[in-house]
Amino acid sequence: MEQGQFKYIRNEDGKVSRVIRIGTRKSELARIQTASVADKLKELYPDIILEIVAMSTTGDKILDTALSKIGEKSLFTKELETALEKNMVDLVVHSLKDLPTTLPVGFTIAAVLKRENPHDAVVLHPKHAGKTLESLPVNSVIGTSSLRRAAQLKKRFPHLEFKDIRGNLNTRLKKLDEKEDFVAIILAAAGLKRMGWENRISQILEPEDCMYAVGQGALAVEIRASDADILEMLSVLNDGDTVLRCIAERAFLRHLEGGCSVPVAVHTEVKDSQLYLTGAVFSLDGSESLKDTMQTSIPVNDKCQEEVDEKVQRVGVTAIKVGSESQANAERLGVDLATLLLSKGAKEILTVARQLNDAR
Repeated sequence: MEQGQFKYIRNEDGKVSRVIRIGTRKSELARIQTASVADKLKELYPDIILEIVAMSTTGDKILDTALSKIGEKSLFTKELETALEKNMVDLVVHSLKDLPTTLPVGFTIAAVLKRENPHDAVVLHPKHAGKTLESLPVNSVIGTSSLRRAAQLKKRFPHLEFKDIRGNLNTRLKKLDEKEDFVAIILAAAGLKRMGWENRISQILEPEDCMYAVGQGALAVEIRASDADILEMLSVLNDGDTVLRCIAERAFLRHLEGGCSVPVAVHTEVKDSQLYLTGAVFSLDGSESLKDTMQTSIPVNDKCQEEVDEKVQRVGVTAIKVGSESQANAERLGVDLATLLLSKGAKEILTVARQLNDAR
């Protein structure tokens, strides 16, 4: 039965339970990620009924063009957010790195779950098993759809060539294994682990080789900002350290006015009540770069936010069970680091990178 915008089901014993409809992309990885969130919710709230609604997004449909060339900010989120807006679903599970730093009006990220390994991983063609990027033959072709990865790795491994590769994880691994086009591909370690394919990881790229994308490895749950009950329900899923790290990263990216069409990378860490943020911008070929690190304090006895409204959104995140002072510090850290890099010429590097990418 429908009541207002919500859906309910009457059980055999006459009890009425609310149905929570969860939107997700159709890819196997997206379904696995969504199922993991659903399992946590079912464990915490055994009386709710969960219904998963899968759909294709623009990014899933356009597979012959590099992501950075499509020019759409919400490649993997637009259709899901439309379903949310039309009350077809009540919440949506995303890879946080797919979510723009500015969300459409009326939406918020209600939960950021504990981060999986955010680093990038090298997956080698079986005949090159045991090698690393450094030991691969000269002119080996490496597949990646990310300007960020290519820019850093071109600089670090000039003997390699980098070419675009598109498709979901299954498709890209099949292209690697069944053809001779690529010697290796670069993928997010988190996705490989969630798919149960850790055995395919030949090398984890440390920050010295390749810093990761903003939000990489974290799952986010997006809702309508007006759904206070859903916001409260999801708040228990928040992982405090992950929330603060990702707020800092997203604030950094937003202040730089970056996106998937420019190479921006980060590395964050929470240690001894301090949040450390390293951020960098690169030219397309990696020959030019700016990189710096800043830190801020995370108050140990920081209280949770007492009031929930759109004013406490920080780069799209409304984390009501995470200290408000810590969140404010994290956001300020991202802005301050971006401001520092901009003062050193980051805007010029990113502007040229964007122009060159558009001209490719």
